[in-house]
Amino acid sequence: MLTPDLLETARGLSDKIISLRRDIHSEPELGLHTPKTSAKVRAALAHLPLSWREGGSTTGMVATLKGAQAGPRVLLRGDMDALPMQEHTGLEFASTIEGRMHACGHDTHTAMLAGAAELLCARQDTLAGEVQFMFQPGEEGYHGARFMLDDGLIDPLPDAAFALHIMPNAAHGVIAGKPGPLMAAADQFDIRITGQGGHASMPHDTRDPVPAACEIVAAIQAMVTRRFNASDAVVVTVTQLNAGTAHNVIPDHASLSGTIRTLSPENRSEVQKLMRQVATGIADAHGLSADITITEGFPVTICDARAVAIGQAVTEATLGVHAWRNLPAPIMGAEDFAYLLEKVPGAMFFLGVAPEGDNWASCCGIHSPRMHVDETALPHGTAILAGCAIHFLENGFT
Repeated sequence: MLTPDLLETARGLSDKIISLRRDIHSEPELGLHTPKTSAKVRAALAHLPLSWREGGSTTGMVATLKGAQAGPRVLLRGDMDALPMQEHTGLEFASTIEGRMHACGHDTHTAMLAGAAELLCARQDTLAGEVQFMFQPGEEGYHGARFMLDDGLIDPLPDAAFALHIMPNAAHGVIAGKPGPLMAAADQFDIRITGQGGHASMPHDTRDPVPAACEIVAAIQAMVTRRFNASDAVVVTVTQLNAGTAHNVIPDHASLSGTIRTLSPENRSEVQKLMRQVATGIADAHGLSADITITEGFPVTICDARAVAIGQAVTEATLGVHAWRNLPAPIMGAEDFAYLLEKVPGAMFFLGVAPEGDNWASCCGIHSPRMHVDETALPHGTAILAGCAIHFLENGFT
């Protein structure tokens, strides 16, 4: 049963949640293999009545809590990996590893999920069903959720899935979400234009790839604004343009790279097709050739409206009606929880962790080397994760 007492119970776990978060923060790990982080989680939860599944192609783990009675299955997820960047926070528990930092809040996600495991295990006798706690590495571009699915660590699939992501530049303790597309698909493109180089003073004797590369950059922007409805956002950003080695040499090659962000599978497919047309067509018009490679990243994160309604109901019952925010639009970042949501109805929510009373809009965002988290907001996340599990086990999607 959901009551405001759920938050007080979570606050009673604050010391454990914060201690685990700081321990993970000080030793960040990258990619699909986070053995120290996984060991810290196992040690923190060793006293609980959980069964564990590990192994395969990652250090991902799924802990399962069986309730006193049979019922549906719900999954709660937290990611564990960090980013390859230097920390500049000055925190006493700052990263001790050069060039690595928990700048996206995965340390807090893992700690809040561990707190939810504590909270739910204490209620095991009242639960009808199962809770899966998914501790996932490799979210930062490594497709960790997909690997864990392929490894069979989440088999059988749950009936619903929930996750939280902190936002350091959002109001303290506020939970935000929306039905439908929440975050974008993220793909990478690489274009190589091949011509024939020569002396810069005699361009007529060459096939210069540089003007074609510049034309492709401009054409991509026109393609986005003229071929796609602005209400279904598409973002294509060229982030790298490389050509040449000297001021008086026309190069043989020029290359472009960047990111594609889309909010629907249809637009994702269409952008890829049009990118190839634009690049090859312009190159051909200049007497050049173009090779384009598109590397698919995470799919669109699509939240089930019923799961979002659960998140709102849990937030309002646990934190108060003031604590819920309906997001007016998707965020064009990407998230590999999308792989779960392709297979299972569920939702991800954002938790504001700016210091209470501060001008949250001026706080550093995620992926900043100076990102700070107000740790007093973490019990809110634990309560919401646990509350979503309790609500679903008791009521399903009703």
